[in-house]
Amino acid sequence: MLSVHLHQVHFFSHHGMYAEEKILGNEFIIDLIVKYNPKTIPVQSIHETINYVALYALVQKRMDQPTPLLETAATEIAAQILNEFALAEEVSISIKKLNPPIENIQGSVGISFELKRKK
Repeated sequence: MLSVHLHQVHFFSHHGMYAEEKILGNEFIIDLIVKYNPKTIPVQSIHETINYVALYALVQKRMDQPTPLLETAATEIAAQILNEFALAEEVSISIKKLNPPIENIQGSVGISFELKRKK
């Protein structure tokens, strides 16, 4: 299997359950892995792979839509990738919120989700 990755991609979005998160926004980091079986080896054309620019555009568009739960954003992104990229077999996504609204926290919070195409 071949994997296409987006690593440590930064977004500023307004996801969150609390009013101040919806107003002030927050910084998020996404890691995304999309796996597929190439039809030919070696892969020599962009039409034989999953374009990471198109993946980034899809993620960026979704991150621009405020959502109370990161779980919602992650599951929707994964499902949309499988829907829009016929080659995609598996999607793994992690979303990290860098400044969670938790008093005295030193660190971040996040979620991860994996989705496989049903055969």
